[in-house]
Amino acid sequence: MTNRIHPKAYALESPKSNVSTTVDSQSPPTPPAPPVTLTVWRKSLLFNCKGFTVFDAEGNLVFRVDKYDRYSKGEIILMDAAGNPLLTIRRKKLSLGKHWEIYDGEESANPRFSVKKHVNFLQPKSLAQVIRCDGGSLVYEVEGSYTQRCCALYDETRMAVAEIRRKEEVGGVDLGLDVFRLVVQPGFDAAVAMAFVVLLEEMFGSRSLVISTR
Repeated sequence: MTNRIHPKAYALESPKSNVSTTVDSQSPPTPPAPPVTLTVWRKSLLFNCKGFTVFDAEGNLVFRVDKYDRYSKGEIILMDAAGNPLLTIRRKKLSLGKHWEIYDGEESANPRFSVKKHVNFLQPKSLAQVIRCDGGSLVYEVEGSYTQRCCALYDETRMAVAEIRRKEEVGGVDLGLDVFRLVVQPGFDAAVAMAFVVLLEEMFGSRSLVISTR
């Protein structure tokens, strides 16, 4: 007896298209996280002290640097709001203020980054170069003008991961250069970005938190 072919059964065995179900099951893409905008005040909250005070967009204290000249030992400590050390910035010996290292907490060994002031008349916009100490490769470069509060930190792909910008006038009052913004992109450590701000002040600013660095 001849086998009968059932068209409907054959159709059920064919692969099903999942285009419609795939489209229906897709959730809308998650919007990228916004950058973190910090307000940097080039002043310590402590009396007779140099440093920085950093606030978030809500006005909460985030970072602080407090430095007494008479206690200067060639290092600067970046602290959180409670005064806990986050990073320590130390000037490399015999570098004349051109070479610095960044350590976790108050550690004195195994620095995370080595930062060197970049002086090249062929590249006047390049301010500093950052090398990762565990690998020895160039990972970040600072370009722009710190004295004008207009510069950026670029990673290896030339993407700006942090920027220093002038802060807009408030009520028609010019805030000058002592108050500015630090814009940090998602995924980048805001504490590290602030450490670079401190270093730029040491290299190019009008005052130093460490005696005889320049």
